[in-house]
Amino acid sequence: MDLKAFKLDIDELIIQFAEFDSTAFGEFKRVWLSRKFSYIFEASPSTNQGFFMQSLYAHSIGYMVSAGSLSSRLGGLYCLYCLYETQSFKPPFKIYLSLGELRQLKKLAIDAKTTGVKVVSALLKTMLEKNMFLFGCVGVNEGSATERVNELTDIQNARIQTAYNKLFANSRLEHFIHMDMGVELGVDLVKKMSSDYAAAKELAIKDAGQVIDVENIKHIAENRRLIGDTMEKTAADWNSQKELFYEQTGFSHLRGVAPPNQEPNDSEQPQTEESEEHENDDIFGKELESLLF
Repeated sequence: MDLKAFKLDIDELIIQFAEFDSTAFGEFKRVWLSRKFSYIFEASPSTNQGFFMQSLYAHSIGYMVSAGSLSSRLGGLYCLYCLYETQSFKPPFKIYLSLGELRQLKKLAIDAKTTGVKVVSALLKTMLEKNMFLFGCVGVNEGSATERVNELTDIQNARIQTAYNKLFANSRLEHFIHMDMGVELGVDLVKKMSSDYAAAKELAIKDAGQVIDVENIKHIAENRRLIGDTMEKTAADWNSQKELFYEQTGFSHLRGVAPPNQEPNDSEQPQTEESEEHENDDIFGKELESLLF
C-alpha cells in the first residue's frame, strides 16, 4: 500500500502550521480546516484500514517525538488528535504509542507547560479520558507500521481469547457450540430402530393380508422417509451450520478453558497477558496524568 501521498499531506500541514512558530491549537485547527484536511479519509482504502490509520498516526508521532522546534512537535501532537477525532472508522482505531514515544510525549508536555502552552495539558487529559492510546513496545523509529499493526493484532487476538474464555467457561453454550448432534440424539440407534420398525410393520401387514382385507392400510407400509433418516439429515444440517459458524468466528481454533478441579493449561496464559496489558496501559496513563496534573 503506497501511503506517500498521505504522508506528504501531513508534512505540508505541519510545516504550514510551524512556519511562523505557532503553538496555539486554535491556529492548527484553522490550518487544518483551510486545507480541508478531513477529506484525507475520503481516499482511505477499503482494506487494511488498521495499517492505514497506524501509518498516519506513526507519521504524526514522528514529528511529535522529533528534535525539531516546539511548534513542529506540537503540530505532530495536534495532528494526532485531529486524525483520531475525524477518522471515519467505527469503532475508531486507537493510537499506538511505544514506551519510548511515551517518554518523548512527557518531555513535550513539560516543554509546553514551561512555555505556557496550557492547551497541551487539557488536550492530553482529554485523550487519556477518551482512552485514545494503546501502549506497546515497537517505536516509530524501531519498526515499520506493519510491525506495529502486527503487535496490535496479537493484542486483539489475546483479548478475544480472554473474552471467549470468560463467556463460554463451564457454560451450556460451550456445550452446544461443540455438540455433535448425531451423537447427542443417538442417530445411529434411532436409524436402526426405525428400520427394524418399518420392516416389522411391512411384515405384519403382509401377514395380515393373508387373512383379511388390508387394502385400506397398505399405505402405512409404503416406502416413506424414516424418522431415522430425517434425524440424520437434521444432524448433518446442524454440523454444516456449526462449521459455517466456526469459519465466521474462528471459535474452532480457540483453546478451551480448563474444567473445574483441574490444573489450568496454556489457555489461561492469554488472560494473564491481557491483565498485564491492562495494567501496563493503566501505569503508563497514570504516569502521564500525574506528570501533567
